[in-house]
Amino acid sequence: MNQLKKILLIILFLGLFLVLDLLISPRMNPYYLQILIYCGINIILAVSLNLINGFTGQFSIGHAGFMAIGGYTSAAFTFYLGPKILETLFLPLWFSKPLVFVAGLLLGGTLAAFAGLLVGIPSLRLRGDYLAIVTLGFGEIIRVFILNIDAIGGARGFSDVPKYTSLFWVLGFTVLTIVVVRNLVYSTHGRAFLSVREDEVAAEAMGINTTWYKVTAFVIGAFFAGIAGGLLGHYLQYLHTNSFTFIKSFEVVMMVVLGGMGSITGSILAAVILTLLPEVLRPVKDYRMVFYSILLVILMITRPQGIFGVREFNWDWLKKIFSRKKAQAEGA
Repeated sequence: MNQLKKILLIILFLGLFLVLDLLISPRMNPYYLQILIYCGINIILAVSLNLINGFTGQFSIGHAGFMAIGGYTSAAFTFYLGPKILETLFLPLWFSKPLVFVAGLLLGGTLAAFAGLLVGIPSLRLRGDYLAIVTLGFGEIIRVFILNIDAIGGARGFSDVPKYTSLFWVLGFTVLTIVVVRNLVYSTHGRAFLSVREDEVAAEAMGINTTWYKVTAFVIGAFFAGIAGGLLGHYLQYLHTNSFTFIKSFEVVMMVVLGGMGSITGSILAAVILTLLPEVLRPVKDYRMVFYSILLVILMITRPQGIFGVREFNWDWLKKIFSRKKAQAEGA
């Protein structure tokens, strides 16, 4: 019965996202729609990286590399193989195109996860700054490697990528990322992730295979980063390695730190804030990034643990607020 409820809830959400896409996208200003889609993609990146940096206590700054693998792989699949598959499938285009798109995203995410496994097994025995250096180097290796593959554009960039990404797909994969990470964190395995973060030596003494859990977090985080890269490429219809430099990795790390290391709610809020803030400050033109940096510095000084710390949004907070207001009103 519980499984049936979950399936019905999934169908309900998908239907809601489809209605929102059909009603909002055609009527919304393209600029605002683009910002909304960027917010969703950044939430996927921040929540997936929080699994590695926040909940497992590692320090990865190579998320842009996994994003690049997923983006270029899914774009190559839909560009080269997509038309052939559509010709062989005797199905209406409204059904076959989403199948090709989802297959490309899953392929990109899988290859990104495999790359996470390759870099994770030898390097996750390292800790702290050493791990950060290895992941940073991995991201740059991926970027330079892509620059030398002419089939996906090389230094020119990969253009004419089919535009499959819409608000429906971004909302769907954003919710999927949040649900998967949340369920994982609050499961038995999630307790093991947290034990690795709190005290790796004590976790090993209790019989927890810390290397396995660190690699698992790395693989899952890399998978969703690859999905985010595929969504971005199929929205912009163009990919270039300049979009996946170490600066992009630092931006995602900043979202995790600002929201709170170990808070999914914090990652969501910080991703939205750091996506909107540069646009809000756009009227100040040349001083935009200066104000952006100053605001971040002030926030980290006043709230070093992040906006939410390790806490999550809870409906009990709202109940407490309303109960206090009610008590104050009755007292008055």
